Amino acid sequence: MIRKNSEYPLQPPRERGTGRAFLFALVMHALLGFFLYQGIQWQNSTPEGEQAELWTEVPDSAIPHPVVTPPPAPVAPAPPVRDEQADIALQEKKRQQQEAARAAQLAEQQRQLKLKEQQEAEAKRQQQLAADEAAQLAAQKAAKLKQQAQQQQQQQQQAEKLKQQQLAEQQKQQQLKEQQEQQQKQAQAEAQKKADAEKAAKTKAQADATAQAKKQLDNERRTRLAQMQGLAGGVGGSSSSSNGLGKNGTGSGSGGTAASPGYADKVRRLVLQHVNWGGETEGLETVIAVRCSPDGNQLSANITHGSGNAAWDAAALRAVKASDPMPRDVNGKTPDYFLVTLRPAS
Repeated sequence: MIRKNSEYPLQPPRERGTGRAFLFALVMHALLGFFLYQGIQWQNSTPEGEQAELWTEVPDSAIPHPVVTPPPAPVAPAPPVRDEQADIALQEKKRQQQEAARAAQLAEQQRQLKLKEQQEAEAKRQQQLAADEAAQLAAQKAAKLKQQAQQQQQQQQQAEKLKQQQLAEQQKQQQLKEQQEQQQKQAQAEAQKKADAEKAAKTKAQADATAQAKKQLDNERRTRLAQMQGLAGGVGGSSSSSNGLGKNGTGSGSGGTAASPGYADKVRRLVLQHVNWGGETEGLETVIAVRCSPDGNQLSANITHGSGNAAWDAAALRAVKASDPMPRDVNGKTPDYFLVTLRPAS
């Protein structure tokens, strides 16, 4: 793997045997210098001189001469064998030195050539390593840029998705708010409608109650008048059962203990508060007999005359029972027995 630390620059790997090659080259240079020195010394030495005598034979027929016994010819000194062998040895040594020098020079040239080739190979290798490193860095940079682009794209997608979710949530909240507002408006409208209806019903009930009270007062006056005329026996029960408050839906009559003229209005107002009916109203009339203790607690409440509609009869009976205790009369006591006639409001 390529080192990226600036403290350790790239270096060519050490070759094995470099020390031995350097030592061998040093020895060869020393031998070459020695051989060159010996050769120069050999060429500068003064060669030893040699002497030779030449003899020419003369034919006897050409010149007569007396026969003279020639002196013995001097023997030419033989060349020194040792000097010739030394020259040969020196020449051989010189040749060997030259060959060794040429071999050393050739070895040096080969070494220089090999070193140059190694340097060129190392330079190529360094260039290749640099190119590989640059390519690797470029690839890493491209991969990093691609990864960053992917991350940015993912972040944008997530942001867009979150924005869409928030927008959908806002729309949902807006719809829910609009629904709630619409429901509130509907509830308010219904409440207003119900309040208006209740107000109208109350107004009508009050008007009917007033008319019924007036009618009841007239009936009571006529009853009293009849009693005063001696007709009380014929009017008693019928007046008690027929007293009513018209369209208002409640009425009362007295039996047993006589009630004051305004007592029926008290009973009407109390029972009206507990009437809960939403069905038909045409032709319905229920008469309920009520027995009470002097303090107003109901002892019994029974239907003496039904309307033919069991639901309305039950609603009327519930309204009477829900009015317990009954109001007291002006004398501080509640009548022990009276009739309540109820009609649904139209």
